[in-house]
Amino acid sequence: MMFGSVGQSKSNSLMGEYASLLSDAVLRHRAHIAEQSARIEAELAGKIKSEFIANMSHELRTPLNTILGFSKLLAESGQHQLAERDVAEYAKLIQGAAEHLLAVVNDILDISKIQSGKYMLESGDVNVTDILATTVNAFRMMALEGQLDLRADIAPNLPTLRGDGTKLRQTFSNIISNALKFTPAEGIVEVSARPSGTGGVIVAVRDSGLGMTADEIRVALAPFGQVDGGRSRWREGTGLGLPIAKAFVELHGGHLDIRSAKGAGTEVVMTFPASASLDAPSSTSPFGTVPSQL
Repeated sequence: MMFGSVGQSKSNSLMGEYASLLSDAVLRHRAHIAEQSARIEAELAGKIKSEFIANMSHELRTPLNTILGFSKLLAESGQHQLAERDVAEYAKLIQGAAEHLLAVVNDILDISKIQSGKYMLESGDVNVTDILATTVNAFRMMALEGQLDLRADIAPNLPTLRGDGTKLRQTFSNIISNALKFTPAEGIVEVSARPSGTGGVIVAVRDSGLGMTADEIRVALAPFGQVDGGRSRWREGTGLGLPIAKAFVELHGGHLDIRSAKGAGTEVVMTFPASASLDAPSSTSPFGTVPSQL
């Protein structure tokens, strides 16, 4: 009987040691995984930061060079005897470059305010039908130049929303602009809007463009992230339009969904509630966690 007790005791001791070793191994494995995850996140944040700085430098330098170059020509017009049409053309180019530069700066300021959780929206009655129609018409020339078929299917008498008309117009502009940029010639971009059935509004922008994978969608929605982040990317832009649009939709109490497949186009669906309750300033960013290195 005593021998049985001793054997049981040794067995319990061995089991205890085994459990302890197993527990230590699990803890070491978890620590290793956490260390790897932290390293990958740091590398990703560093890559995003580098690409953002390179792309943003390009976005700022290009319009600045235009402004400086043509303003210099105007300043020296007495020496070159510029024709009136040339003066008007140079002034138009300078104005266009300045407007682009202002848009870039405004995007950066919007992202900064949204990330701080202190972005304030104006509150008023918004006629979505008018805003969408005006926004679509503003892109007719861009579509024509890109040889694209820009279509609009906007239901009449959409419900009036409570929100910020300026920011909603910016939201729709960002989404439509992206669709046109990433749709090759002879493609189709369609903007549609209809009542949600619960008193709200559903706005969708579909294109027959390049499409995105699930990973590329996540990158595109991240602040400062760009699916085509290299300097050789085929379309200009800061890559801030989609994250800003998503944040504005969520600040209006709605949500933005992206449905896409590589080579099969993209559909961006924005759903707004019947009575949008504009978010008050808070410490929570609509983007969630953003790498602090940025």
